[in-house]
This record gives sequence, structure tokens and C-alpha cells, in this order.
Amino acid sequence: MSRGVKIGLIVGVIALGVGGFVAAAVVKNKHKAVEVRMDTVSRRDLVAAVTASGKIDAEKTVDVTADITGRILKLAVKEGDVVKKGQFLVQIDPVQFEGAVSRGEALLASNEAALVQARTNRDQTKRQLDRAMQIHSTAPELIATEAVEQAQQAYDVAVSTFVANQAQVQEARASLQEARDNLARTRLYAPISGRVVRLPVHEGEVAVPGTFSKETALLMTIADLSTILAKVQVDETDVVRLHLGDSVAVSIDAYPDTTFLGRVTKISNSAKLSQTAAAAQTGTNDRAVDFDVEVTLQNPPADVRPDLSCTARIVTDTRKNVLSIPIIALTVREHEKVPNEDLAPQDTIRAVKKFKKKETEGVFVVRDGLATFRPVKIGIAGDEYFEVVDGVREGETIVGGTYQAIRDLKDGDRVKPAPEKKKTGATAS
Repeated sequence: MSRGVKIGLIVGVIALGVGGFVAAAVVKNKHKAVEVRMDTVSRRDLVAAVTASGKIDAEKTVDVTADITGRILKLAVKEGDVVKKGQFLVQIDPVQFEGAVSRGEALLASNEAALVQARTNRDQTKRQLDRAMQIHSTAPELIATEAVEQAQQAYDVAVSTFVANQAQVQEARASLQEARDNLARTRLYAPISGRVVRLPVHEGEVAVPGTFSKETALLMTIADLSTILAKVQVDETDVVRLHLGDSVAVSIDAYPDTTFLGRVTKISNSAKLSQTAAAAQTGTNDRAVDFDVEVTLQNPPADVRPDLSCTARIVTDTRKNVLSIPIIALTVREHEKVPNEDLAPQDTIRAVKKFKKKETEGVFVVRDGLATFRPVKIGIAGDEYFEVVDGVREGETIVGGTYQAIRDLKDGDRVKPAPEKKKTGATAS
């Protein structure tokens, strides 16, 4: 045997050995058990809830605004003061409006005097016309027809003048009433009982009507704090689960150690569109669709203030003693459904095409060290567990974690319990 042939045989034997080693390693790894966290299908009480954030607000809030232009001479309240309905709040400079009232009163008096004169003139011309008509009817030769016509014309003019003076008197009265109303608007009173929660103006500033902007006319805001609301925004995917009267637990950031109870009292019928942060960064037109939801607090703190940040946990459903699985255990796989054997051949082919490779929700059930994917039907979702309506039985062992293990797990893989992590702590020396 030549040297070249010997070398070839040696190389072949080595390659065969390496190939066998690799094949054995592949087979070994294929049957190697995956470490997973085991869990048991058991019964629990579940609570389905929707969490939303927002702000505290009063049920009734009124903005006190200026209807006239004038300098603020006096503010009778401070921010935070409690006021009663009808209490004096603000005095605006009344000088120009007092002058308008005086002018209106003088104009009305002048027009009323003119009306008296017009009435007297009308009555006088009426008497002259009556005498002329009487003479003309009894002794027509004593008065000319033209004189009768002139008397009639004088009376008609007097009546017209009287009617015009009546209209001028009404106009003067309306102007005077308007001037008095403007003068009354220089003194503002509390429209409701409550607390002054906002006071953006100071004495000496000029109050102006809010013709184009409500903010420019705002003098103060009064809130009735007898009923406190938590106004939160709920996403469109969750709002359909809410109902009036749902129980709510409200956490107010200013009171970190206390949770306040409430009820859903209003659910908006229209969405509040707001551009998301991601859309703002990318320049897209994606908008978050949220709905305003009002929660009435049952026992709010006495010193609560509007605009405090809050978080509401709205309970939408509850289940008592139902089968449940960890939320992390639920996964999605392509599951092949077996068609009904009683179908005709052509129907069976269509059924296979329809159901094959359909993504299905399910869990991995562990039996004899093998993880088998099984579809399940899910009910409500609690904080950490799903209700299971169908698909698994109480006491069965399922793969409950980790997320990475469940994501990579395949139907039929071997599994084993992952070792529990040892708790580390300080030991006494």
C-alpha cells in the first residue's frame, strides 16, 4: 500500500469519526431538556380592571369674566378663599358708566318732555279739526274747503310727531337701561358657592371682555368642591369595557398613602384625539384615541385641589373561584386543526386548507417531561392571571415561564424545572 493511499484512509477515518461525533452531539442537544418554570392550573378569584390617568377636578366650576372694559379698583377675595353665592368679588371703575347713566337719564327726560308737547299739540289740532268739520257740515258757506283740508293736514302731522316722540322715549329708556346694566357689571358677585381656585388678576389692571379669547377676560375661577371628580382618559380599546356605576379605586399623587373609592358617573361618547409622542418625533399623523371618563369620589380629602394628578383603577368585571393560568403562560402558535372525518373528500380538502397553519392561543401542557401545545379559550384578564374557560383541567402542569423559554419552545420539546434561585441575604457573623 502506497503512502498516499495510507494518508487518504487515515483522513477518511478521521472525517468519519468527526461526523459521527457531530451527529451524536446534534441528537443529544435535540433531546436535551429545556429549563422552564412550571406552574399548575388552579382556581383563583380574578378582578379585571382598566387603569387610566388624569386630574382631579370639581364637578361644578365657573369662570368669572369681565363683560366691560375698565380698571379693577378692588378685589374683595384672595385665591383660596371660600365664597358664598351672591358675595361681592370685584369692583371695576364705574366713572364712565355712571356718566353714561346720567346722560341717559337726561336724554330720557328731554324726550319725555317733547312727548308731552307733542301730545298737547296733537290734542289741539284734533279740536281744531273737529270744529272745522262741524262748521263745514252745518254751514259750509262759513268755511272754505281748503281750511278744512289744512286742519286735517295739521292734525296728521301732529299725530306723526307724537308717534315719533313715543319711539324716541322708548329708545332713550332702552339706552338708559343698557347704561344701568353696564354700570351694574362694574360690581361682580359670586355666581355659585365654592372656593376661589384661580385669581390671575390684580388691583390696578384693566379688565377687558373676552371677545376673541376667554383667557383675556378671566378674572377668577370658582369651584364647588362639594363634589370631587377624577377626570381620566381611557384608551379606545378599554373604554368599551366600562359601564356607569363601575367601582373605582383612585390614587392621588399628593396623597401617596391613601386610596379613594369612587364610581364611574360619565363616559364620553366622543373621542379626544391627541398626537402621540412617537408620532410627534417621527412627524406622522398617528393620534391616540382616548375617551374622557368621570369618576365621582365618595370621600375625597377635605383639602383636595383641582388639577392634582391621579390614577384610577376601574374594576370592569370579577370572577370567583375560576380556573386560571399565568398571563405569561399564554402564547400563540400555528396549530393544525383536524377536520371532521364525516365530511365529504372535497369538503375535507377545503377544511384542511382553511384550518392549517392558523395561529391559536394556548399553553404548553407538561406530561412525562414533554411540553405539548394545547389551545385554550380565555375569559377575563386579572392583574397576573387569565381566566381559562376551556382547554385545560384543574391540577394540570403547564409551562409558566420564562418569557424567553416560552417564546422559543416547540410542540413536543422536552422540558425540566429550572432550579430555583437562591435568596441572598446578610448573615450574622
